[in-house]
Amino acid sequence: MLSTALSRLGTSAARHPWRAVAVWLLAAVLAIVAAWAFGGRTADAMSAPGLDSQRAAELIERAGTGQDGMTAQVVVTPVDKGVTFFDDGAARTALRRVQTEVRRLPHVVGTTNPAEAVNSGRGASVHGDLVSSDGRIAVIRVQYPDQSRLSTKDLHALVGLGDRLRGELPLRIEMGGSLFSAFSDADGGVGELIGLLAAAAVLFLAFGSLVAAALPIGMALFGLTVGGGTMTVLAGMTEIPTFAPVLGAMVGLGVGIDYALFVLARHREYLAHGLQPQDAAGRAVATAGRPVVFAGGTVVVSILGMAVANVPFLTVGAVAVSIVVLVMVVASVTLLPAFLCVAGPRLAPAGWFVQPGRAGRPRRFIRPGRSAQRRTTADASSVSGWRRWIAHVNRHPVPYAVGAAGLLLAAAVPVLGLRVGLPDDGSLPRSRTERRAYDLVAEGFGPGANGPLVIAADLAGDRGMLDRLVSAVAGDPGVSSIAPARVDPATGIATLVVFPTTGPQEQATADTVDRLRADVLPPVVGRGPARAHVGGAAASLSDVGQRTSHRLPVFVAAVLALSCVLLMLVFRSVLVPLKAVLLNLLSIGAAYGILVAVFQWGWGGALIGLETTVPVVSFIPMFLFAILFGLSMDYEVFLLSRVHEEYLRTGDNSTAIVRGVSSTARIITSAALIMVAVFLSFAVTEDPSTKMFGLGLATAIFIDATVVRMVLVPATMTLLGRANWWLPGWLDRLLPRGRADIGATAGTRAEPAAQTGTAGARPGAAEAPFNRRSTERAWASPSPHPPGNELPGEPDCDSHAPRGGNGTRNEVHGRCV
Repeated sequence: MLSTALSRLGTSAARHPWRAVAVWLLAAVLAIVAAWAFGGRTADAMSAPGLDSQRAAELIERAGTGQDGMTAQVVVTPVDKGVTFFDDGAARTALRRVQTEVRRLPHVVGTTNPAEAVNSGRGASVHGDLVSSDGRIAVIRVQYPDQSRLSTKDLHALVGLGDRLRGELPLRIEMGGSLFSAFSDADGGVGELIGLLAAAAVLFLAFGSLVAAALPIGMALFGLTVGGGTMTVLAGMTEIPTFAPVLGAMVGLGVGIDYALFVLARHREYLAHGLQPQDAAGRAVATAGRPVVFAGGTVVVSILGMAVANVPFLTVGAVAVSIVVLVMVVASVTLLPAFLCVAGPRLAPAGWFVQPGRAGRPRRFIRPGRSAQRRTTADASSVSGWRRWIAHVNRHPVPYAVGAAGLLLAAAVPVLGLRVGLPDDGSLPRSRTERRAYDLVAEGFGPGANGPLVIAADLAGDRGMLDRLVSAVAGDPGVSSIAPARVDPATGIATLVVFPTTGPQEQATADTVDRLRADVLPPVVGRGPARAHVGGAAASLSDVGQRTSHRLPVFVAAVLALSCVLLMLVFRSVLVPLKAVLLNLLSIGAAYGILVAVFQWGWGGALIGLETTVPVVSFIPMFLFAILFGLSMDYEVFLLSRVHEEYLRTGDNSTAIVRGVSSTARIITSAALIMVAVFLSFAVTEDPSTKMFGLGLATAIFIDATVVRMVLVPATMTLLGRANWWLPGWLDRLLPRGRADIGATAGTRAEPAAQTGTAGARPGAAEAPFNRRSTERAWASPSPHPPGNELPGEPDCDSHAPRGGNGTRNEVHGRCV
C-alpha cells in the first residue's frame, strides 16, 4: 500500500514537474512571508513544572519586582591601570555618565548605580557587589521587561551606546547578559554554507556529475526554507529554544541530502536499465521512497519521545526539529522526482543513455565510451573491494569483533566522568564582548558573581523571617555575599540575590543549591504558611540537568524496546534486534565519551576553536540519543534487509553477509560521509552547544557507518551463524506478519514488480535465484547494461531475449521480446 501511494505520488510529480516545482516554490514564499509577518524570536525558558526553581520564578513574577525579565550588565574599568573609582573623580564622573545614558535607553526598567554607591563609601559599594574591592571594576546591572516586549533593536541600542561611549570616555566598557543570548544573531549560517559545500563535493565524487550533485542540494534548500519558516511561525505562538533553529538546520540538511541520495541512486540505476526519466523517477520513489519514509518516521518518533523528560522547552524543541525532518521526507518524494524528470537523461550513469526509437521501432541502448567504461570499471572495483574486505572479516570474525568492541568500549570510558551543565558567556571566544565582561566580573567579584542565585520567599506576614533568612543563607560556606533584600509590600514576597563562591558551571554551585534547599531554608521557614524557594539561572540549569539525567535511562529503555520490537517485526528474529541494540549502545556510548574528552577534558578542543573546557549541555545526551537512534536504525534496516534477502535466496549465512554488506557498503558510506561533513561544519561555530551537537552527531555517524556496520555487524553475524534468524515458534505466531523489504536500497534486486507497476515484471521476482552468470559477465558481452545491474524485480533480458544485429537487445516498454 505504501509503495503504491509513493509510486502514484512520485509519478505524478515526474509527469508534471513544473507544477510540483511551482507548488514548492509557492510553499517557500508563503513560509518566508508568514515568518516575516507572524514569526517570533527564540527564547530559552529553562524551567519545568514541579521544579523548585520554577516555584521561585512564579513567586518573583507575583512580586512584580521585574526580576523575572531580561537582564544585561555593563562592566566598566578605567583604561589607565593606575586609576580606581575610589580615588579618581574623573573616573567616577565617567561611570556616572555611563549609568545615566544606559538608564535612558528604551524599555530599561532600572539599573544599579555604582557611582552613587562609591560616593556612599567603600564599604557600601563593595558590599553591594557594585564595585570590586580594589576599586578597579564596576558593574551596572540593567533590568529589562520580559522578552516578548523586546526586540533586536534594544540590543543594538545598548551595543551602539557602548561603542559611542568607548570613544568619548577613558573607560573600557564590556557588556553581557541574557539580552545578548536572546537577540544575538545565531552563527549557524556559516555552518550551513560549509555543510552545503562539503555535501556538494561528496555528491560530485559519488556521482561524477554536477547535475546529480546539485539536485539533492536544491531539494534540501527548498525543504530548509519551508521547515525553517514554519519553525519561525511556531516561535510566534510558543517559546522555541534557541538551539532548535541551528539543530533543525543541521539535522535537516543531513537527512534531506541523505534521503535524496538514496532516491537519486535508485533513479540512476533505472535510467541505466533503459527506463525513461518519468518512469524511472516514479519507480525510484516507489522503491527507495519506502526506506526514506521509514527512516524519517523513525527519526521523528525518536525525537518526539523526548517528551518523557517532562521538560517543556525540550519537547517544543523536539517538535520544531521534527517539523524540519518531516518537510525533508515530503520533499524527497514530491519535489525530488520533479527535479529528476527535469534533469532528464543527463542523470544516467556516464555514457549510458537511451535513444528513443521511431514509431514501431524499439529503443536503442547506446554503449558507453572509453571514459565511461573506465568509470564503470572503477565502480565495479569499489564494490569488489568492499566484498573482499567483508569476506576477510568473515574469515576472521573473532579478532575483528573483539578488537572493534574493545575500541568502542575504550572510547566510551570517559563517559563515566560526564558532568552536565550549560555553557555560559565564559565559554565564548575572547573576541566576544560577553566573554570579556564575564572575565572582568570574575576577576573583580569572584566566579559566583556570574551566576547569582535568587531566593524568593513568601513571608506570610512574618517580617522577622527575612532577617533570619538572610543570616542563615549568609552563614552557608558556599555563599560569598548577599545583595540587599527587596520586599514587595503588596504581596509580602521578598527576593534575595545570593552570590555563590563558585562559578555557575561548577559542581560545587549545584551542591550549594541542594544544601540551601535541604538544610538552610527549611529550619527558617518552618511548617507554617511561609515558604522559600531557590531560583536563578544557575539553579534552573541545575534542576533541568538533574531532571533530564533522571529521565534519560527511562527514555533510552523505551527507545531501545521500540527498536527491538520494530526489528523483530521486520526480520522475524530475536538475536538480530538484540545485537542491533547492543551495537547502537556501543556507538552512542563512544560518541558520548569523545564529547567528554573534548569538552570536559580539553583533548583536541583547539581543533574546533574551543578555548576553555565546559560541561556537556544537560539536554544534549538525550537529543543525541534520539537523533542517532533514528539515523542508525536507517542504516541498520538498509543493511540487514539486503543480508536477509540474500539469506532467503541462498540459505548460506556467510554468503548472505558478504553479498549483503558489500552491496550496501558504498551507499551507506557515501550517505554517512555526507552527514559527517554537514555535522562537522557546525562544529566550527562559536557557540559551544552547537559545537557539541555537530561533533557528537558527526562522531557517532562515522563510528556507526564504519566500525559498526563494516566490522562489527559482519563479524558478529558470522559468529552467530544461522542463529541470526532464529525465532521461537510461539513468538512467531504472536507477531503480525508483513513484508521485510522496507530497507531496499539502490543496488538491491528485491522489488515486487506488482508494487512498482512495471508491465511485464514477474510476480515473485524478488525471490528469484541469484543469477551469477549475469553478474560476472565481462564487458565483451553485447549487453548494454553494466555488469550486475539487471533491472530489479524483472527477468534478465540478456538470458531470455534474442538480440538484434547491432549487438543491442530488443525491449519494448520494459518487457523482454
